[in-house]
Amino acid sequence: MPLDQTALLIELEPVVATNLDRHLSLAKEWFPHEYVPWSEGRTFDGLLGGEAYSPDDSKLPDVARTALIVNLLTEDNLPSYHHEIATLFGRDGAWGTWVHRWTAEEGRHGIALRDYLTVTRAVDPVELERARMTHMEAGYSNDHPDEILHSIAYVAFQELATRISHRNTGKATGDPIAEQLLARVAADENLHMVFYRNLLAAAFDLDPNASMRAVTDVVAGFQMPGANIEGFGRKALSIALAGIYDLRQHRDEVLQPVLRQWNVFSRTDLSGDGEAARDSLASHMDSLEVQAARFEEKREARRVRLAR
Repeated sequence: MPLDQTALLIELEPVVATNLDRHLSLAKEWFPHEYVPWSEGRTFDGLLGGEAYSPDDSKLPDVARTALIVNLLTEDNLPSYHHEIATLFGRDGAWGTWVHRWTAEEGRHGIALRDYLTVTRAVDPVELERARMTHMEAGYSNDHPDEILHSIAYVAFQELATRISHRNTGKATGDPIAEQLLARVAADENLHMVFYRNLLAAAFDLDPNASMRAVTDVVAGFQMPGANIEGFGRKALSIALAGIYDLRQHRDEVLQPVLRQWNVFSRTDLSGDGEAARDSLASHMDSLEVQAARFEEKREARRVRLAR
């Protein structure tokens, strides 16, 4: 019989406890201030009468700056993310311990990225702060606020997507310091992904049909948590054109590996809606392949045209 939300929380708590212990044994303590070149900093204009920001101050490629800003603004919405998972998972027991630990680790990412961008004058601090205010005022809402399986499936994919985005952004900067920082952030995101991936693997054993439906729904409607950033569509396109994060990477490096870990296309324990959901997922993955190939063709044609 399908499990209700409370039963799922109870049944999965031992899995949460086990994976929390695993996470804590692997997570490395690190300090944001060690990844910031403080000696490059200069006082800005304003109350302290420093030097006004100029676009010429930044040594980063424009698309890398765009990706860094999107990544940072996404991290900035942490209070909304915390509210969503604390409301869904609770604040007690292993679930609550994980919620707070995850939030504390994610908090470092925004601290480190903002300090790096500000100290190196890679962004206009006034525009960045205004963008932060706008984005946080919009907040974040889970598409499936009352569905544990949908929420776990979403973060399993999202954490891996974020890891890849951070790593590729670091490479795109051409700055060894930024690359080192973003590799460190990406390592955290990978551990978070493994935690949630293992949790949904256990859920598949508990309720395979409901888990399959959750995965299919999430994959079909997937959007990054920063999708409501002002101008996100334009920014996402420039990021995709630069190969930092595009549909091919989303399909082949995010969706496929996680689906393979859950063995979704070889499972023999599905029936009814679970089977229907898997068929729908297979069709969606085929559609993503066509879309990814089409985008790659257009990107290559654009590259050739611009090179003339």
